[in-house]
Amino acid sequence: MNTPVLKEIWIYPIKSLGGISLSEAVVEQKGFQYDRRWMLVEPNGKFLTQREHTVMALVNVEMSDEFLRVYHRHHPDDGLEIPLNQTTGEALTAYVWDDQAVDAQVVSRQADEWFSRLLGLPCRLVYMPDNSLRPVDPRYARPDDVVSFADDFPYLLISTDSLDELNRRAGASLEMIRFRPNLVVEGTSPHDEDTWYHFRIGDLAFYGVKPCARCVLTTIDPETARKGKEPLKTLATYRRLDNKLLFGQNVLAETSGTLRVGQPVTVLERRPARLPFS
Repeated sequence: MNTPVLKEIWIYPIKSLGGISLSEAVVEQKGFQYDRRWMLVEPNGKFLTQREHTVMALVNVEMSDEFLRVYHRHHPDDGLEIPLNQTTGEALTAYVWDDQAVDAQVVSRQADEWFSRLLGLPCRLVYMPDNSLRPVDPRYARPDDVVSFADDFPYLLISTDSLDELNRRAGASLEMIRFRPNLVVEGTSPHDEDTWYHFRIGDLAFYGVKPCARCVLTTIDPETARKGKEPLKTLATYRRLDNKLLFGQNVLAETSGTLRVGQPVTVLERRPARLPFS
């Protein structure tokens, strides 16, 4: 078998909005630089996602050296620029899930108004400053491991071979982007990444700590924002464990630095997959 390589790098600066494909990215403890450092919340701080507001799937995000630019895909002239390093300084306690309180800062009144109009409900855009430390689930992490506004872990890795196997079984052409990975690798067997406990991409080391349990968000077509039955219908036939449907591997970074598309993947240590596949 050929050496696996890093095929794609993705970040999602604003949680649950469009992703950005990069040729290189800076690995940080919380996740890639700028990945899910912003989030939309209700006025009480509760997080908002595509699970309940599918229109969020239609919001594209672009990034320059100074700004994020967001716009509805069907109305590209109606956009908003968000400075990368500017907030109001107003503190707000945000909540990822019901019990995970996170120190955040309100970005701007203009952003609140733009997104409230987009979603048709009052909401606020918040930012996670560097000194806001949200711990990773201690069952799977070291005491000092932290994460951004991502659902649970700093990085998500999926192989193209796993997606090819899913599409073969589903008789479909599901896009990788609906699974919202950070790291896409190719050149391995389907679901081999489930066994990668300690591995390197280029010179940087990572740990694979837990399979990713998939939810209804994966059933939202990223092009139309319509919900369907796939991929959960097919995953339920061969990727079910303890009433969870597993696809992809949650990952922690051991070292920091810069990753680049095309770098080789070296598996240093394997562990048996929780859900064996052959």
